[in-house]
Amino acid sequence: MPNQAHILVIDDEQIMREGCSRILSKDGLAVVTAENGKQGLEEIQGHPETIDVILLDLMMPGMSGMEVLDQIRAIDPNLLVIVITGYATVESAVEAMKKGAYDFIPKPFTPDQLRIVVKRALERRTLQKEAEFLRKEREKSLRDIATEKSKIKTIINCMGDGVLVCDRDSCIVLSNPAASRMLKVHESSLIGNFLPQCNLHTELSNLIQESLTTKDKGYTSVSQELSMGDSGEIFLRAHTAPVRNDLGETLGSVTVLQDISHLKELDKMKSEFIAMVAHELRAPLAAVEQQLTVILNKMAGEITEKQEQLLGRAKERTKGLLTLIKDLLDLSKIEAGMMVQYKEPLRLQEVVQKVVDLMRAEAEAKKLDLQFTAPHTLPLINADRNSMEGIFTNLISNAIKYTPEGGKVWVDLVEEGEFVKATVSDTGIGIKKEDLPRIFDKFYRVKTVETRQIVGTGLGLSIVKSVVDAHLGFISVESEEGGGTTFTVLLPKGPIQTA
Repeated sequence: MPNQAHILVIDDEQIMREGCSRILSKDGLAVVTAENGKQGLEEIQGHPETIDVILLDLMMPGMSGMEVLDQIRAIDPNLLVIVITGYATVESAVEAMKKGAYDFIPKPFTPDQLRIVVKRALERRTLQKEAEFLRKEREKSLRDIATEKSKIKTIINCMGDGVLVCDRDSCIVLSNPAASRMLKVHESSLIGNFLPQCNLHTELSNLIQESLTTKDKGYTSVSQELSMGDSGEIFLRAHTAPVRNDLGETLGSVTVLQDISHLKELDKMKSEFIAMVAHELRAPLAAVEQQLTVILNKMAGEITEKQEQLLGRAKERTKGLLTLIKDLLDLSKIEAGMMVQYKEPLRLQEVVQKVVDLMRAEAEAKKLDLQFTAPHTLPLINADRNSMEGIFTNLISNAIKYTPEGGKVWVDLVEEGEFVKATVSDTGIGIKKEDLPRIFDKFYRVKTVETRQIVGTGLGLSIVKSVVDAHLGFISVESEEGGGTTFTVLLPKGPIQTA
């Protein structure tokens, strides 16, 4: 039997040894006997792992049972020893129990009494073995975990990106040297400390806390840019996401930090270069346009029809370049944070009405129905007047450009929640579905047969979105190819209108 239990009987009486062997063998147990303590100890030392229970007579000549018990405990303290004691007394048995014996059985005993006490010991032995197996498995698992943890720690510590991991109680449980360097906080001040104790950037701390407490199951990852250092010379991009189990419960959060200072510096250099070039080009191009106007107006003498056509085309191209330069300079101002310099309480309906009036001639030239509707009273907005005019000039001008003759363009203003909502709609050529995600990108223009002849820089909508963002608003677009386009602008309400 592969799982057969082994019993060792140590007794100087042959009758006792044979009787125990006979009784226990009938129960399927393997029994080994020894006639004295010395033989018994040799048997234990020779097979320490196979013996499950020892029946030990306390009263033996030579080496006594107590001495044998002491040595058994020294060999293996987990071995279960049942002492056999005579004289109908339990004093010696109690003494043996104090020395580590598991149980005792007094002489004389019946076969059933022997079976019961041995069965009880074997059950205890089984529990011992299971506990030992679990202990070894736990140690093995802990070693595996420690090894895996060491690997992960080595990988994370070698990463160029910073890593911060928080548990559900907002205590930082993992960070790497890159995170400490970027956040300018010593690693010892991070690991084991709660977020409020770590002196982290306020926006970062708030975002991590939000990821830990959000109930939104769709909340995945949020990115933000942080400015570090006294003079804001270090820029970080932080990606924060909650860590959830299979049940959707939040276990913690992980934040990955990237140093984008060099990218910001390159972007700044690019913007400064564009602004410088655009500024230097504007004056000579304006002079060229003026000279072309003089020639076309025949103020410098007569020109032929062919010359007039060529010069007119050159003037149109020059005008397009001046428009591009203006947009580039506007873009540079936006990136420098200088586009929106003065905000004041505005009645948006007055601004839009002014733009519609200026655009009406252009619309009538294409036989377009240009309409504007707004309620009599609307909440004020807090905005830069020139920027607002620029937004609606661009949107209405685009609607007119991309709507065929006989179409319709309409502008609506309404109050919606905490915003004033403006929509600019048309019945024009529309925008393809695949083009919509990039419609606000810089220099992006939809290329179709219908738009080929329409002049544009691809910067107008990018500038519009930047200005709307600077006013803490939102802009979106809905369109269908051949089915017209609707731009929606949401601008936060400003001061309460009292009159």
